[in-house]
Amino acid sequence: MAVYGMKVFAGNSNPELSNRICEILEIPLGKALVGSFSDGETRVEIGENVRGADVFVIQSGATPVNDHLMELLVMIDAFKRASARRITAVMPYYCYARQDRKNKPRVPITARLVADLITRVGANRIVTMDLHAGQIQGFFDVPVDNLYASPILLPFIKEHFDRDLVIVSPDAGGVPRARAYAKLLKSGLAMIDKRRSDPNKAEALNIIGQVEGKTAIILDDMVDTAGTLVEATRVLLDKGAKAVYCCVTHAILSGPALERITNSPLESLIVTDTLPFRKEVMDSGKITCITAAKLFAAAVRSIHNEDSISTLFEILH
Repeated sequence: MAVYGMKVFAGNSNPELSNRICEILEIPLGKALVGSFSDGETRVEIGENVRGADVFVIQSGATPVNDHLMELLVMIDAFKRASARRITAVMPYYCYARQDRKNKPRVPITARLVADLITRVGANRIVTMDLHAGQIQGFFDVPVDNLYASPILLPFIKEHFDRDLVIVSPDAGGVPRARAYAKLLKSGLAMIDKRRSDPNKAEALNIIGQVEGKTAIILDDMVDTAGTLVEATRVLLDKGAKAVYCCVTHAILSGPALERITNSPLESLIVTDTLPFRKEVMDSGKITCITAAKLFAAAVRSIHNEDSISTLFEILH
């Protein structure tokens, strides 16, 4: 059934996901010119009437992050000034989330900064997936729906892997997520003890838990340069794991990430499409992508209809 009374627009960060969401909702993607002036300033023109409309703006924090963040802010401002009734920012990947606290002197809290920018410019609601830290929701003064990738990743794991599994958290912060997966999969649980000396640089030191003779699945919210992932893979194999896979929600894959993954003993990297992929990434043969469009479409539909979205945190079949 088609959904009426809403309008869905998108910036330039992830057009494939935006189109998939609109196909599921059975509505056309809203008309908007989103580009730049010759000096690089963001240019936005809304191409249809949005007065009184329930507007959803899909924009992920993809590379180039600053350009796409600015696109989102300018689009929200345009919709507010065009008298949209409600504006929901749909951010499949919430950028700048890794600096969510002051872990040393004289550093910013960028997760809060971005939250302030989005809400002050006029967004009435935020939809995102697998925030780097769940407490980032508290930085917003508007409702935040933090969806989980588990309803799409768990069925995939159940279908493609046997019972001889161990779910591995890459650090202490990811243990609650890994424990939840391990409980639902009735599998073992392990954690990698690591130390991070600089951003994008970590050393895996030890494995806490039993991995010998098991298929290990590293579970994380994001993979960036893949240095930690490759090191963790090697340590798990050294400790006797028979094979290592990885499931992540947000595949940033910057810098040497693709080369590292391709040349590593990792069997496969399973990701969602919250971020777009370069052609060479999908051609690498080691990366499997599962779309999150169904989950985001269900969230958009429920929010528009003022329905509860608690069912979206259950397993989707």
